Amino acid sequence: MKKKLLFLLTIFSLSMFFTGCGKKDSPNTLTILNYGKYIEPEVLKLFEKETGIQIEYEEYITPENMYTKYKAGAIDYDLICTSDYMIEKLIQEDEVSELNFDSIPLTENLDQTYFEFSKSFDPENKYALPYFFGTVGILYNKDMVDESKVNSWDILWDKTYSGQIIMADSVRDSFMVAQKLLGYSLNTTDEKELREAQNLLIQQKPLVYSYLVDEAQDEMIAENAAMAVVYSGEAGYALEFNDKLAFSVPKEGSNMWIDSWFIPKRARHTENAEKFLNFLCRKDIAMMNFNYVYYATPNTEVKEALDADLQNNPTIFPPLETLENCEVFQPLNDEATMKYNLYWKEIKSAD
Repeated sequence: MKKKLLFLLTIFSLSMFFTGCGKKDSPNTLTILNYGKYIEPEVLKLFEKETGIQIEYEEYITPENMYTKYKAGAIDYDLICTSDYMIEKLIQEDEVSELNFDSIPLTENLDQTYFEFSKSFDPENKYALPYFFGTVGILYNKDMVDESKVNSWDILWDKTYSGQIIMADSVRDSFMVAQKLLGYSLNTTDEKELREAQNLLIQQKPLVYSYLVDEAQDEMIAENAAMAVVYSGEAGYALEFNDKLAFSVPKEGSNMWIDSWFIPKRARHTENAEKFLNFLCRKDIAMMNFNYVYYATPNTEVKEALDADLQNNPTIFPPLETLENCEVFQPLNDEATMKYNLYWKEIKSAD
């Protein structure tokens, strides 16, 4: 879900890498919509070279941005990668085609554990192919923070760290922190529970250095804050640049996110999309994407080829007991979405 890829422009076409733009009616075309910086560009070139299929590729920032672009209907995308809860929303709206797994035999390289997790938003595993996954937790500076306390979200309310805390500039991610600390589901729509979480976030606000998304990892690398709420991929990236940093998924639980591929009902080149999905599951291709994106991959062939230190890195590959203590976001209906957004606006405007 969210990630270091977010610093890109809202929509950036990689057409500079490819030929054949504007040929959507050609049988040798594949139109893809994906998060920014979420695939190794060389992978796209290799697919074109091996298959003769020309890729038209676009990027977006947030799942909501993807949803708006897709629903506008200006482009018939053949393949989209996005987050769990948004795929569930589109499944509910009958916008997603069933996958023909007979045409994607290399899905055998994917760990079935992550298909089990995917059942939370794709109950019969009919629509989505897992791509990358991770958690949300606290990235902290070991020289600035009491490590014995980072196992709880409660540390984000510790006045000792006033002005040194970065919270996520995201309504659901920030509400998740408060909801889990209170012992509630991150998918709650209960009025009382939402107000309790909101009050907790308002109480915390004077302690917050800034509300950030993509810039949080850079602020932590530069040691401008003591701790930040970030995605595990951002944490893994930051740890590469500053060995004073560490990452914790608090004991109260967190969000486990799974970004997956799906084929929209409007797709014109389904066979090409299935070829591309099978291509992504190939060991060498999945390894290229892992090295580029640096998020946890469900591809067992890739994981088993990594060195032991990386395989056992709990920031990149969260242990199963951590994942089992997490929840996957579910889509909110319009009423709940408006309520969350209103409460978030009130938090941001509070003195």
